[in-house]
Amino acid sequence: MDVTQTRNFCIIAHVDHGKTTLSDRLLEYTNTVAHRILTDQHLDSMDLEKERGITIKSHPVTMLYPAKDGQVYKLNLMDTPGHVDFSYEVSRSLAACEGAVLLIDAAQGVEAQTVANAHLAFAQNLKVIPVINKIDLPGANLDLCLKQLEDILTIPAEEAILASGKAGIGIEDILEAVVARVPSPRWTEPEQLRALVFDSIYDSYRGVIAYVRVFSGSIKAGDMMLLMSNGIKSDIKEVGIFTPKMEKAASLGAGDVGYLVSNVKDTADIKTGDTITLNLKPATEMLPGYKEVRPMVFCGLYPVDSSDYEKLKSAVARLRLNDAAFVFSSESSVALGFGFRCGFLGLLHMEIIQERIRREHDVDIISTYPSVIFHVVNHKGTVAEVDNPVNLPDPGTIEEIREPTITASIHIPNDAMGDIFALVMEKRGSIDHTDTLDANRVMLTCTLPLNEILVDFNDRLKSITHGYGSMDYELGAYREADLVKMEILINGDPVDAFASIVHRDKAEGKGRALCEKLAEIIPPQMFKVAIQAAIGGQIIARDNVKEMRKDVTSKCYGGDISRKRKLLDKQKEGKKKMKQFGRVSIPSDAFIKVLKTS
Repeated sequence: MDVTQTRNFCIIAHVDHGKTTLSDRLLEYTNTVAHRILTDQHLDSMDLEKERGITIKSHPVTMLYPAKDGQVYKLNLMDTPGHVDFSYEVSRSLAACEGAVLLIDAAQGVEAQTVANAHLAFAQNLKVIPVINKIDLPGANLDLCLKQLEDILTIPAEEAILASGKAGIGIEDILEAVVARVPSPRWTEPEQLRALVFDSIYDSYRGVIAYVRVFSGSIKAGDMMLLMSNGIKSDIKEVGIFTPKMEKAASLGAGDVGYLVSNVKDTADIKTGDTITLNLKPATEMLPGYKEVRPMVFCGLYPVDSSDYEKLKSAVARLRLNDAAFVFSSESSVALGFGFRCGFLGLLHMEIIQERIRREHDVDIISTYPSVIFHVVNHKGTVAEVDNPVNLPDPGTIEEIREPTITASIHIPNDAMGDIFALVMEKRGSIDHTDTLDANRVMLTCTLPLNEILVDFNDRLKSITHGYGSMDYELGAYREADLVKMEILINGDPVDAFASIVHRDKAEGKGRALCEKLAEIIPPQMFKVAIQAAIGGQIIARDNVKEMRKDVTSKCYGGDISRKRKLLDKQKEGKKKMKQFGRVSIPSDAFIKVLKTS
């Protein structure tokens, strides 16, 4: 097929605006998947994706479409995730396309990720086709959506296509618009092979399978490929396309999207964003790739049963093979034993990885309190990166601690403004400016410390706005803050699992809450045990674990009080001696309960 009859496009939108449902209708309309085997969310292959109704990985598929002009076009579609944590998946898919279908929910209008994904597409110079989806909903407000399209995204309203993925309305119009508006593949002129790697997965039988978009040249089984970033060479064993399952092909040419099976055995060798060329006729310059994705959130993962350590080790290693954004390294804790320090893109990414470890690898795990990367400057001016509170240097050597900030776009109803302002201030944020979207909604642009939004910010945003609020964020600059390391001491001994880096103003409240929770959960001991929150040598909060007491005066019937007092004093002395030499045995399930409830 001629390269001018190929179109590469992806579907981008906010969470739950109907990307995957529209993909299903496109597969059905072009007969790519027979109706009898088509399922809902057909391109979502993970159980977690189907259960949560979200897309986690982008999924490519090749469709053949006989257009009204009498020609048959090859359409390469990519369904992308909508959640902010997976925006790196979106940017990778966009780099492999020339056009993007931008979906807008007719009832909800333009949301935070709609704006973010549209700007990603504009930045890559893609042709954006706006589609107002779910027009069959009773709450659809088309006039508002068209006005927002022009005011917020600066796209002419007459370009919009009205559709419904669920009811199958406007599907042909979308396909015709892709053929007419999306340009044919770019950068096809050089004869040397240049293929962009936009994803890779690990198959236990075939090794690493690279998902590629071929820009120029062609590649077939038997060729020797060269990875331009690291010089690794490997024989190609198989090439193919997605229909949407992998289907073997004779070769992949300019404009094609498909997969390569090679002799490479580690996905770390095939970096996402790398350029593949042929060893015999290599290309002179690489394709513009992507900036390497860096984890933003860190936490410790430990097996509940210490004998499961090897299972957890193999689980994180296998997940790393299929997820370039997930990183881990070994660590140990006095309280929890051996585990791993893991890095994630955000809290949803962290939740998904933990759930996959539990389900796919059958390991019961607990995670420590999430943390971010802090920049610690010492008196000599050197900067160290700290992602684990335990590794924070001695306070005497620290000149300043800088924390990462985010720039957030928060879309909310007008009546929730007061409460959201209070929430942002509580989280040590500032509101830079507000924009009115329409009669009922506003967009706030805020600067917030990343550390403050980790745990409950999104939940509280949804609660305050009754589910109508949405947020998108990108990493901002590092700024200096009055941060301290708060430790929890049990019977005078620090417990590393509960160490955290907090703002000085909030340390007392957090310390008191944690001490109270621990005092409830730790079972009674033989003597009174102090649970203390400390900053350096200063105790800022305290609670006690209850002590067990035997009634030593039970054998005394009446009589002189001095006899009872003698027995009680003797017991008191024994407790004092016990406290001096005794150790507090805290069952690991107490840690699990605290970490799970926090």
